[in-house]
Amino acid sequence: MNEHSHLPVLLDACIEGLAIRPDGRYVDGTFGRGGHSRAILDQLDDRGRLLALDRDPQAGQWATSHFAADERFKFIGRSFSMLEQTVMEQGWHRQLDGILLDLGVSSPQLDDASRGFSFRNDGPLDMRMDTTQGMSAADWLASVSEQELVRVLKEYGEERFAKRIARTIVREREDSPITTTAQLAGLIAEAVPTRERKKDPATRSFQAIRIAVNRELEEIEAVLPQCVRSLKAGGRLAIISFHSLEDRMVKRFVSGLEKRGNLPPDLPVTEDSLPEPVLRRIGKAQKAGTAECDRNPRARSAVLRIAQRTTAAYA
Repeated sequence: MNEHSHLPVLLDACIEGLAIRPDGRYVDGTFGRGGHSRAILDQLDDRGRLLALDRDPQAGQWATSHFAADERFKFIGRSFSMLEQTVMEQGWHRQLDGILLDLGVSSPQLDDASRGFSFRNDGPLDMRMDTTQGMSAADWLASVSEQELVRVLKEYGEERFAKRIARTIVREREDSPITTTAQLAGLIAEAVPTRERKKDPATRSFQAIRIAVNRELEEIEAVLPQCVRSLKAGGRLAIISFHSLEDRMVKRFVSGLEKRGNLPPDLPVTEDSLPEPVLRRIGKAQKAGTAECDRNPRARSAVLRIAQRTTAAYA
């Protein structure tokens, strides 16, 4: 595991943005290896509580070995798309002071060749965040249609050579199954006619396939309204995105709930008479500074957005 494995991204900005109450109730929806969770716990007193979620079984093992002794902390091995149900089970619905989501794949997942997320080290082509269920990337590539593969590579990877890559993969799988990361990376390199400076030709395709295998965008779409329903008035939502599609979803969701009604502009009403917005943005989107990016290059693409729940009703 490399030097970047346990460096939580935008840590200080997250803690500041959450405005943590010492006796508050918080959810870390993407525990990983607990970097953000540890920082939240450091702000809580004996009355404060932190619930952590993660669908990766290895994250659960880490939580047990490193956090089990802390009575303020509880880990549940679930995807954050089950956040609202889990919060209800704890009796915390609409009582949360803050929620943190650190989207995408974690450094330990990328660094472990056996997980199949990275093209840098050869390993089995898995890519599942939850290794106990669902289709592996190898299984997905063996069954996906060429048309759907093109769509995934274009939409999730913004890959301009999507058709060439998909055609190469489909042709190869007719002769032999694609089961390793090195095998897939080699096929992509064969299909891509040009090279981007300082970027492996497999980068975009691996990202796209990972997003599809884990249904990452669907998970985000599911959790955003659950977060709003679970927060108390004044509670804060902090979301770190690493991909433009993720950040766009978050930005649009928050912007939509910031509006004070969608009435025609020529109606004779004042702004004060419009419905209260459900969310209010806290500051501008934040990115990692030069010093953090030097310490942890994976922070370069990170974008943090903070929003605060109002008293407005939200179904």
